[in-house]
Amino acid sequence: MKLVVGVDAGGTASTAVVATTGGRIVGRGRSGPGNPLTAGAGNAAAAVAAAVREALGEHSPALVGAATLGIAGPATATQFAPALAALGVTGPVTVVGDVVTAFAAGSPAEAGAVLIAGTGAIAAAVRADAVVRTADGLGWLLGDEGSGRWLGLQAVRVAVRDWTSPLAGQIAARAGVATADDMVYWAQALPWEQIGALAPLVCAAARAGDPHAAAIVDEAVTHLVRTLDELGAAGPVVLGGGLLACDTPVRDGVVATLRSRGEHPSTSRDPAAGAAWLAARSLSPLPPAALHERLLRRPPAKKVV
Repeated sequence: MKLVVGVDAGGTASTAVVATTGGRIVGRGRSGPGNPLTAGAGNAAAAVAAAVREALGEHSPALVGAATLGIAGPATATQFAPALAALGVTGPVTVVGDVVTAFAAGSPAEAGAVLIAGTGAIAAAVRADAVVRTADGLGWLLGDEGSGRWLGLQAVRVAVRDWTSPLAGQIAARAGVATADDMVYWAQALPWEQIGALAPLVCAAARAGDPHAAAIVDEAVTHLVRTLDELGAAGPVVLGGGLLACDTPVRDGVVATLRSRGEHPSTSRDPAAGAAWLAARSLSPLPPAALHERLLRRPPAKKVV
């Protein structure tokens, strides 16, 4: 039995999948941040190795014929290969951008576009396992429009301008402040994790009919679709990130807009499995599309109202 390893490593966590070349997932693992830029190269490599170790379980590392790592931020295989070799994984290690594995998790096509909205937001045109063009992904100060952090920031702005609104009350309670002035001081300290954590609150309020939250979500949808359109990329569209891969009103709006134009996006729900698919293609007896179906099979998508 020949195995492959797929990893999705970001600024929050690293997840690993071990699969057979026939398309059966035999192990999963999870560890800490694997982005070398934010965690440091040594810490990132150690986190990825820990996730792979857990995913391997009782399986021999010597059976791993290839590993593909989807890494957030700039990275090279030489930063990670020694840590994997220390586990006994001696097969070739390939590092690609995490947007490449996000696209691979949603489509077996050679080329297309991926739109990701999580803490940040970016759209990328992907071809032959490489990013050929991007839109947004510029960080909170210059962009990331429609992202989770953007949603939270808009909610804080609305709250201080309409302090008597129900949404302001929810935001104030979450921030632990009593007045609009207190909210201004709280925001000036740039508590970005807490601001980004307001996104689920905004989504829930929008679903409940809050007009301010609904307006923020609508604006986020407009920004995200515009970001995707900036690419001008042909081929299938894959949606990824917490706001677009999960059941949120932001996803609802983006999907509805794309479907109204005759586009039918797929969803990137398991980027680590997408990375495993990239690693397994050249080793598998199955055609790439059939291998993709086995590794990334999922229940039919829920109808979006």
